[in-house]
Amino acid sequence: MNSQRGSVRVEPGSKRVRAYLQGQLVADTLRPLLVWEFPYYPTYYVPFEDVGAELIPTGEVQHSPSRGDGLTHDISVGEATAKGAALRFPDSPIEELRTAVRLDFPAMDEWFEEDEPIYVHPRDPYTRVDILASTRRVVVEVDGQVVADSSQPRILFETGLPPRYYVPLTDVRMELLRPSATQTHCPYKGTATYWSLVVDDAVHEDVVWIYRSPFAESQKIAGLACFYNEKVDISLDGVRQDRPHTHFG
Repeated sequence: MNSQRGSVRVEPGSKRVRAYLQGQLVADTLRPLLVWEFPYYPTYYVPFEDVGAELIPTGEVQHSPSRGDGLTHDISVGEATAKGAALRFPDSPIEELRTAVRLDFPAMDEWFEEDEPIYVHPRDPYTRVDILASTRRVVVEVDGQVVADSSQPRILFETGLPPRYYVPLTDVRMELLRPSATQTHCPYKGTATYWSLVVDDAVHEDVVWIYRSPFAESQKIAGLACFYNEKVDISLDGVRQDRPHTHFG
């Protein structure tokens, strides 16, 4: 059964989900709950009886207008402890949450859906990623200067986001790129590394990224560069595109 209260939506998942802490199994369930606490992605709640670790109350309470009062617990399994990494909502106005435990995703060392590891957060079942080859001409400009010009892009369409145009590095003015220490992680694509652009002595931080070793389902963009549509000017076949407004900029 699906339910919603305020901005929080809950629905049952159908994948086997496991979480580990320092090699010790914390939870193993065939009945996970997908809970959209934020609009962009869900988190996993696990039925209490499917948690094998000890949950130790801390006495702290985290209040949510939609979920009610969350009782904070430490997670203890074997010699490992994750402080404050579990929340229970025994009196939640959302009935499904009353017998479930929210495990803090980054506090766990490993998460699995079936037998495949997942990263960053659970995959949203309503998010689709399509990567299509194209011969449309993509021109990227920054401060009036062309920084990339390609007629062989891969266009990535991801639910809820504007199209992203991935182009060969040989079609980018690489002399303008400066390596950045920034990395981001995507549950659908993998780990991205970044460059900044230097144009006429102006530094545009972290506007270009690349997935050098993306996940198998995103191999089409391996080694290609992409620019934030929100921060640069992009033309398709000579038509200037509006800059989109997203949470990325």
